[in-house]
Amino acid sequence: MMLLSVMAPAIAPLPLMGLENPQTIPRVTTPTVISLQNVSKTYSNNAKALVGVNLEIRRGDFLFITGPSGSGKSTLLKLLYGEERASEGKVLVDNLDVGQLKGDRLSRLRRRIGVIFQDYKLIPRRTVYENVAFSLWAQGFSRKEVQRRLHPALKMVGLHHKVNCFPEQLSGGEQQRVSIARAIVGTPPILLADEPTGNLDPDNSLQVMKILKKLNGAGITVVVTTHDDGLIRQINQPTMQLFNGYLLRPRQ
Repeated sequence: MMLLSVMAPAIAPLPLMGLENPQTIPRVTTPTVISLQNVSKTYSNNAKALVGVNLEIRRGDFLFITGPSGSGKSTLLKLLYGEERASEGKVLVDNLDVGQLKGDRLSRLRRRIGVIFQDYKLIPRRTVYENVAFSLWAQGFSRKEVQRRLHPALKMVGLHHKVNCFPEQLSGGEQQRVSIARAIVGTPPILLADEPTGNLDPDNSLQVMKILKKLNGAGITVVVTTHDDGLIRQINQPTMQLFNGYLLRPRQ
C-alpha cells in the first residue's frame, strides 16, 4: 500500500457505529520501509529535479513510478540509495535518514538495496559468474557462500546455464537478467529498478517484469521507474506519476 501525502483540511474521525470496544479488532500493520518527507532536489544550475515529494512505501509493496524523460524518476531512486542527497526534506529507508549516512553506515544500507540499471553496468571482461559474484567478493564472502548464493540467483533469472559467458555473448535481455541476478544475490529486502526495460524489446521487457513480480511475491519490496505505459497496463500494479519534479496522485 502506497501513501501519497496531500495537504488537506483536518477532518474529524467518523464515529464507530455499533463498535463499543474497537481496540479488540485485530489490525495488521505492514512497516514502512521507504519514506520521503517533503523532499526537494535542486541541482547547482538551479534545475529542480524533485519538488515537495511525499511518499510512503510499505514492506512487500510493488510500485511503478512513471513519467517522461527528465521528470525526476532516476533522481528519486538515487536519493534512496544515497547516490544523491536531497536539498530539502528527509529520505528515510528502514527508518534511517539516508542524508545523514556516510562511509560504512551508508555502505551497510546499500547492501540492503539491490539496484537494476537501464544500461546493465556489467563488467565487459568478466563472465556472468564473475559479474554476479563481484559484490559478494567485495563484501568478503567465502567461496562456499558465494557458490551457495549465486546459483539460486542465476536460476531465478533463467541463466544458470550461461555462467561462463561474457556480456558480449549475451542478448540485451540476457544482460539485463544478469544485472537482476547481481542485484538480488545478496538477498536485499528492497529492489530498485531504474528503467529496467528501456533498452529491451516487448518480449524481453515482459520477461524482466515477470521476474520482478516473482521476486515481489517472495517478499521483496520493488520500486520500478518506467515510461512504458503499455507494460504498466500489462503488469497492473500501483502507479505514481512524476511530472516536472512533482509526484502526482495514483493513476487510474
